Amino acid sequence: MAMDAPRTWCYSVPMAGGAAAKAARSATRSGPLRLLARAGYAVNGLLHGVIGIIAIGVAIGAGGGEADQSGALAKLAEVPGGAALLWVIVVGLAALGLWQIVQTIVVVGADQKRKWAHRLGEFGKAVAYFAIAATTFTFARGRPTNAVNATYDFSAGLLAAPGGVILLIVLGIGVLGIGGYFFYKGAMKKFTDDIVVPSGTAGGVVIMLGVVGYVAKGVALCAVGILFVIAAATLDPSKATGLDGALKALVALPFGAAILVVVGAGLIAYGLYCCARARQARLS
Repeated sequence: MAMDAPRTWCYSVPMAGGAAAKAARSATRSGPLRLLARAGYAVNGLLHGVIGIIAIGVAIGAGGGEADQSGALAKLAEVPGGAALLWVIVVGLAALGLWQIVQTIVVVGADQKRKWAHRLGEFGKAVAYFAIAATTFTFARGRPTNAVNATYDFSAGLLAAPGGVILLIVLGIGVLGIGGYFFYKGAMKKFTDDIVVPSGTAGGVVIMLGVVGYVAKGVALCAVGILFVIAAATLDPSKATGLDGALKALVALPFGAAILVVVGAGLIAYGLYCCARARQARLS
């Protein structure tokens, strides 16, 4: 799954910033890049919406598939014009990743620690967008990958390495922290800093979608993080099954099917919010 980008912070070009800072500053005013970044938000929303639909299908026993980016891409590849759509997703997410790299370069702040924390966050989100774009690229070329197997191989390799158990626990805690951030951002409506909220009923709908969507994504990411920690504690890489395994693991809980339906609906809401953000995002 792909992750959400924080608001754009104030910009300046230090006197000694050099060509890179000037180029980054110029890129923030690039019409084509801004348009492609907005397209990236839209296709990211599409992926989350499809993941939510798959999750609901699993919960009610009406369908199967992987409830993650790979599963969503596989579904999209099957629709008429799916191959062309996959290429659109590649371009959109790659552009969004590039936009985040630009933000990493130009973001500034009076507090040095806070500035570098935001730079790290921007860079991490760029990596996430590029990773999903790379996965989509393999699907577009007709060479689909399986995210569950990839996560298993990664966890197994990490557990076999010296200190791998600790690293996997740290990774799980990190994912839990990201999930908590999404939950907080949704519950406190902090996402409204990222967009120009429409007036009237439309604004209320966008805020509702954002609250529900961010909270649901936070829950899903927390479940992923918990599974990483369990995999490390049990030395069993098969427990680390990524987003697909995390969502399907919810079914085993009391009222699990209902919980998964709610989370799936929340991911659809997040997808719709991302589509709204494609139009309303603050990119300056």
